[in-house]
Amino acid sequence: MMERLTGVIQPYAWGSQTAIPEFLGREPTGEPQAELWFGAHPLAPSTVGGEPLDKVVAQDPVGVVGQGSIEQFGPRLPFLVKIIAAAQPLSLQAHPSREQAEAGYAREQSAGVPRDAPQRTYRDGWPKPELLCALVETEALCGFRDPAETYRLFENLGVTSALELVAPLADAEVPPEERLRVVFSRLLRLRSDQRSVILQVAQAADAADGPDAVMSFARTAGGLHAYYPGDPGVLAALLMNRITLQPGDALFMPPGNLHAYLSGGGVEIMANSDNVMRGGLTPKYVNIDQLLAILDFTPGLRGLITPIEESRGLWRYPTPAPEFALWRIEPHGEPVAVPAGTTGRILLVTDNELTAISATAKLDLVRGEAALLTAGEEAVVTGSGTAFVGGPGVF
Repeated sequence: MMERLTGVIQPYAWGSQTAIPEFLGREPTGEPQAELWFGAHPLAPSTVGGEPLDKVVAQDPVGVVGQGSIEQFGPRLPFLVKIIAAAQPLSLQAHPSREQAEAGYAREQSAGVPRDAPQRTYRDGWPKPELLCALVETEALCGFRDPAETYRLFENLGVTSALELVAPLADAEVPPEERLRVVFSRLLRLRSDQRSVILQVAQAADAADGPDAVMSFARTAGGLHAYYPGDPGVLAALLMNRITLQPGDALFMPPGNLHAYLSGGGVEIMANSDNVMRGGLTPKYVNIDQLLAILDFTPGLRGLITPIEESRGLWRYPTPAPEFALWRIEPHGEPVAVPAGTTGRILLVTDNELTAISATAKLDLVRGEAALLTAGEEAVVTGSGTAFVGGPGVF
């Protein structure tokens, strides 16, 4: 089966008012539209043939997602495809490994915490690795910067009280991971009577001048404080790498990786989970203890992904995540076979228009439109546009 798939818009406060409407060719509503979900997540399942996709999967899991995927992940679609559009910074966040998620979920279930409770941390027993491929210029924070370099950047701002707080970053006798853990924890746990330092850092950032690294550091401090004044996450975020993704650049975020999108967006694929540990820059529930328990404090930026051209017009974005795989299709006038034919897949057109042809259907798809291809449904794509294909990482 190959049928049109209708996504669901999520109106989170950080979303752009114009990007997703423009992507879909619609008039803006005046409200933020942050994410467009294509998948079978029970919180917001897409529809296919008028039916919610999670119900379609439940009725025929082998036929929809494929036997190999079921053997690995059970009778469910193991991935979720999104379009994200950030007009303002998202929360500092990280996601658990499978082992951490299973243990945390069981613990909260035993404690009787409702799954939809605001203070619930583990809403399911799944990890949530993520991959973003930028469609527009995108600013993001990802992972931790070398602690000694971060200390030098704080020195450039010249805020004495802040330097006292981050002093352990400069202690070369202590392993980098421990320096980062100590300071990150200290910054997130600032008492209310200590938080005047956040404004001091933001004011110093506004007046900063110097090399690109200094200005990027200052821009992060000032920009975050403008949206989240007085939030300790403003200082904690300054320990992180700031990167700019150009259209086509991709970033993988494994379990334990601290990250936050600042602006922009693109195609995102992730394991079909809702487990998020937040550390600040949000009105949502923040659980510092759980965040610290799952974080990887190894410094460096290791998540940039270079796509591999598997055949003419077809590129794959390699990651170690077994729950998902992502490909980009650009036919350029020649038919391109949709990969991973033994599994259920989602085909999403992101530019211009394409035609998907299988033995059972022919679909003309324009930007913002998607199709579900069930397991065993072979198809080719033609036209002059761009599409992304999401599927299980086991195929």
